[in-house]
Amino acid sequence: MSAKTPVQPQQLDNIELSESQRAYFFQEVIEGLQDGILLLNETGELIYANTSALSIFSQINQDSSSSNFIPPAIWRLCKTLLENRSLLPNKAIILSNEIVVDRSKIFRVRARWLNLERFNRSYLLVIIENRYESLKNIALAEVKKYELTPREAEIWCLYRAKFSYKEIAAQLYITLNTVKKHMRNIHTKRQAFLSCED
Repeated sequence: MSAKTPVQPQQLDNIELSESQRAYFFQEVIEGLQDGILLLNETGELIYANTSALSIFSQINQDSSSSNFIPPAIWRLCKTLLENRSLLPNKAIILSNEIVVDRSKIFRVRARWLNLERFNRSYLLVIIENRYESLKNIALAEVKKYELTPREAEIWCLYRAKFSYKEIAAQLYITLNTVKKHMRNIHTKRQAFLSCED
């Protein structure tokens, strides 16, 4: 199948699974996601949180005793959506916010209403993306693409995570000139790759 072939929803029916197996199948898919997934009912009660969401809670709360509670920054976003739902009942509103705990813990939170007409219910769907991990994954893909050395890879990952040259030097215990030299090599390899693509 080419990348341009549209996927039809009914193709999911071709997966030969019983109803209970299908439920487990989708639960495994959701549990395997890197992003945190929350589902709240219309009163704001937490219905479901995947493993990634619980891990993110503990990173944001920075307190193991409250790791199972929705962090206040996420709850404020949900509360805003809950309180203003009646203002625009037929509009698909997505609220978004960024939570910065520290340089390696940056989370993008998106909340929206999920209308499940088949079940005659509405839920608040919250997706929490670990921005640092996403940037790291992009950088690692680029490391492979540009054929960087292990040291260049370390430097590139930090650079993509918005570390300054000075911060990279301090983090890796190398001189600022060494960082600059590696960055010149990285940019040369990157340019060569981009030239070949054209």
